[in-house]
Amino acid sequence: MQRLRSNPIGWCVCLLLGALVPGLAMAAGLLTPANSNLPQLEIKEHHVNVVIEDGYAITEVDQTFANPHDRELEAIYSFPVPEKASVGEFTYWIDGKPVTGEVMRKQQARELYEQEKSQGRRTALTEQDEYRSFDSRVYPVLPNDTVRIRLVYIQPVHAELGIGRYVYPLEEGGVDEERMAFFTYQQHVQEAFSFKLTMRSSYPIDQFLMPAHPQAQVQRSSDQEWQVSFANSAGAAALADELGQTPEQTLASLTTATATASAFTLDKDIVAYWRHQPGLPGAVDMVTYRPEGSERGTFMLTLTPGDDLAAITHGRDWTFVLDLSGSMAGKYHSLAEGVRKGLGKLQPGDRFRMVLFNDQARDLTNGYVVVNDANVTHYLQLLEAAQPNGGTNLFAGLKAAYTGLDADRPSAVILVTDGVANVGVVAKKAFLELLEQHDIRLFTFVMGNSANRPLLEGMAKVSNGFAMNISNSDDISGRLVQAADQLRHEAYRDISLSISGNKSSIKVRDMSPAQIGSLYSGQQLIVFGHYWGDGSAKLDIKGKVSGRDVHYRSDLKFPSTDTRNPELERLWAYATIEDLQNRMDYLGHDSDSEDAIVDLAVEHGLVTPYTSMVVVEEQVFEQQGIARNNKARVERERAARENRAVAPVQDNRQDSAQPAFTGNRAYPRSSGGSTGLVVILLLMILMVIRIRSRRNTTGK
Repeated sequence: MQRLRSNPIGWCVCLLLGALVPGLAMAAGLLTPANSNLPQLEIKEHHVNVVIEDGYAITEVDQTFANPHDRELEAIYSFPVPEKASVGEFTYWIDGKPVTGEVMRKQQARELYEQEKSQGRRTALTEQDEYRSFDSRVYPVLPNDTVRIRLVYIQPVHAELGIGRYVYPLEEGGVDEERMAFFTYQQHVQEAFSFKLTMRSSYPIDQFLMPAHPQAQVQRSSDQEWQVSFANSAGAAALADELGQTPEQTLASLTTATATASAFTLDKDIVAYWRHQPGLPGAVDMVTYRPEGSERGTFMLTLTPGDDLAAITHGRDWTFVLDLSGSMAGKYHSLAEGVRKGLGKLQPGDRFRMVLFNDQARDLTNGYVVVNDANVTHYLQLLEAAQPNGGTNLFAGLKAAYTGLDADRPSAVILVTDGVANVGVVAKKAFLELLEQHDIRLFTFVMGNSANRPLLEGMAKVSNGFAMNISNSDDISGRLVQAADQLRHEAYRDISLSISGNKSSIKVRDMSPAQIGSLYSGQQLIVFGHYWGDGSAKLDIKGKVSGRDVHYRSDLKFPSTDTRNPELERLWAYATIEDLQNRMDYLGHDSDSEDAIVDLAVEHGLVTPYTSMVVVEEQVFEQQGIARNNKARVERERAARENRAVAPVQDNRQDSAQPAFTGNRAYPRSSGGSTGLVVILLLMILMVIRIRSRRNTTGK
């Protein structure tokens, strides 16, 4: 525990504890206009099936909506946009048969949906509300009848400092005031709920945890294959089918509290953590997809560097930029408690500042102050006395933070916010230009599912820092150790990556991200791209660490045919769309870039802010001349998933014969093997106790 006490940014441990406190006004669910006399629909069933394998996660959500009333209604279901995920399948059951949607420009898709709705024909639509939510509309839900839909989305999954993390987002961030004023939520699953996650890892896993859901059943088939699941009593039958059990066996494995509960509320994110076995080597892994007869293939390259980044021991200046806007009301006092504990973790010789912002910014400490008991006590009293209110003038907060920096001392800016810039300067380009004027890294802790992640992550990247997403119901223990070690050690800078043919005609193009920037201790780097030709190639990775050049090499093998992972095409398209959107955010909107995003999204079947997925009856697709390209893609991906499920776990490592990195991959330095896991578990227990204590106190 002594090594944890020396952590200079232990503040984030408590900060993230604060993120656990309930109090959000909204959650995933069915929307009903607040000022309407329309009766509410019900979520009858909600089943989630997640498969994590080969570096990415596929999440399938199967829902049944019920209309217990005597009039037909439209169902509108909303849920937060998961991190770096895009919907690739939206299926609506018509006459008992699944009909898969096709992607069109957003306006065209909405017009087709409204046209079919006006004709009384069955139709469905999924749209993306910028970075905030996916909204699915289904019409009609007939009187005393049900409708069924299925959503599937895909996202890359990192494992940093040996700790992997998956979030099924359900909590709204409470920052979209217009929506909150217009809609109310029906967030209760009236009958059957089930959640199942299957992990198939090419590297051995020694621990799998779901701290916020202690009722979960965890099954370990081997070091590389795990399953975790839970359900209410009504959902046990569906879960039993997934697990290959009888309903009685599944019910027997559920806790008493879970087995007797019927309704399930979609108000808490489902968060899973896993830890790779210590001592694994740094590695280069690659997954490919190339249909038979195709000249072009797609690849996903994952770099997990060895542990060769030294600790930083000299004194630093820390500027805490803290959100005091109204949306922080349910979390602010826990944030203050986190800062209190965190300040006690700073090293001798460190200094700190506190900048608070809502409608405007103010420097609570009036410049840097040294870390001592008197200063910590005084400024924490001022911090705790503040009351969240007003809007979010994020630009003013950052501008104040970057004013008065001491050029002679290493500095870092820590931004903690759950909000959206809605006061003062709001253009992303202005934020990026502000940060480019200063060679000071920004580390952003993004609280909640509705924060403006594109803005916050873009700022962190421009400053060579990082953005860490935090679920409001996250126990976050693994994330705490990650953030601490990443900020306590050197980082790789100016990383460049090139792939060239090795006595072969391999050509690699269209790599994303286009610019890599920095990589922190224990972070993984995931790169997507296209390749032509087949055979061996050379990978060269160059960068700098504290001014010295570093260079790593590896051999790669590109196959002529590989049909195992067709989802890579969607992942590449999404990463490329992100690059295009970031360029527009910085240089300004242009129609060519938007057209390029639309073309990529339509070709690869992705829901974006510019495209939507619409379902109509099969004859309408034919009448409208809409090719069933996404239907064919979905069928291809589903067949591949079924084949992978019965095949052995695949080893994707490329540098086994000649390792690119000399050392083992980084693990939390404050952990130390099994002792570290005990520390993590103790943190989790304390967090759960704290949550329950708060709920008992508040009556929630």
